[in-house]
Amino acid sequence: MERFLGAECDPRQMSPLTLAFIGDGVFEVFVRESLVCKANCPVKKLHNRAVSMVCCKAQAEAARLLLPVMTEEEKEVYLRGRNAHVNHVPKNAEVADYHAATAVEAVFGYLYLKGELVRLRQLFDMLA
Repeated sequence: MERFLGAECDPRQMSPLTLAFIGDGVFEVFVRESLVCKANCPVKKLHNRAVSMVCCKAQAEAARLLLPVMTEEEKEVYLRGRNAHVNHVPKNAEVADYHAATAVEAVFGYLYLKGELVRLRQLFDMLA
């Protein structure tokens, strides 16, 4: 991760799957933070809710909510992520959901690496 955060990193040149990998971590941290701040529930219940919120279906729903408000640059990253070749789809996920989840994760990773944390927070707030 430190290499990706270094000055030599240009997120515009990175693979959409690499961006999605980073974005997945960013999304999961946000979801867990959101649940801790708002749900005030026992740890086990919190963990179960967090896991369900980071599944492909939840991320695909996030993509549907965010796509209309994305900038042109964000939509370009989204489309690259959606068209990225994936080697597998989790057993409990539909192919379309998995591609949408990869695409929205790529946008999150892209914004994170560009240091656009305010914009990232705006998008996350739309999901809350």
